[in-house]
Amino acid sequence: MKQVEIVTTALLLAWVVVVILLERRFPYRKGLPFFREGFWTDLVLYTFVQSFLLKILIFDYIILPLDQHFAFSKLHLVSDWPVWVQVLFFLITHDFYIYWFHRWQHHSPVLWRTHEAHHSGKQVDWLAGSRSHAVEILINQTIEFAPIILLGADPVVVPIKALIDAVWGIYIHANIDVKSGRLQYFFNGPEMHLWHHADHQEVFHANFSTKFAFWDWLFGTAYFPGHKPLKWGLYYKYPKDYFLQHVFSVKRFDERELGRRYPLLRRYYLLLPVLERRVRSFVKRRRAPGVPSVPADAAASEVSV
Repeated sequence: MKQVEIVTTALLLAWVVVVILLERRFPYRKGLPFFREGFWTDLVLYTFVQSFLLKILIFDYIILPLDQHFAFSKLHLVSDWPVWVQVLFFLITHDFYIYWFHRWQHHSPVLWRTHEAHHSGKQVDWLAGSRSHAVEILINQTIEFAPIILLGADPVVVPIKALIDAVWGIYIHANIDVKSGRLQYFFNGPEMHLWHHADHQEVFHANFSTKFAFWDWLFGTAYFPGHKPLKWGLYYKYPKDYFLQHVFSVKRFDERELGRRYPLLRRYYLLLPVLERRVRSFVKRRRAPGVPSVPADAAASEVSV
């Protein structure tokens, strides 16, 4: 099991490198900086800190107690299935759930509060998919992984499923100019999902699929006009800070007005750019010598998949 986790982690890191290089070489939108606005918030607080804490909460304090109390996993309902069948089964069933829950989030004023953070980035790239409200992740990943464990699936299904989710999440948000042709009717990619993140009224209730695009085509929510959107993100002001984003989901406020009223918050905002510059300087110093960098505005080209 430990070896599987090492392999899946290595594959994920390799995929991140590949996608970053493709973004530099074949950008969907030219000129998008690598260290774009919100990069460190998404990488440090959402990707590492939030994911680590929620993983402990979901597996150790929700799923494990459920299994210990009801002992569902001892029934071994799917244990005899081949591992690849188990993975495919949970991929399809969870993706079907995600389509409908995602669609509900866009229609429900209450659930939208748990989802708007995901749409707040105005510069969508490989890392943008990590920005998701803690409550949204808590709900979705509990519903995703609880059945795998409670139905008695092979333990390797969890890291394999998690890898596929991460790989696909990075891919559909990537700033890559992909042309997948008819495959777009079956598998979701940047072509449709970058439209889902666009600040265009006509697409607010469209393109809800995650991995399998056929849910959108089947249920009439597909939007694929053949041209690119002009802008991304929310049409209203949204806090840039991780903690204020979560507060904003409960109580609406004006971030600038809050900064004027509370000097401590102003100092906090002044400190953030300093920390960001120091981290960027550290990364540049640690960069391996002799590795050529590809400019962000490299000539765009089509990628066939």
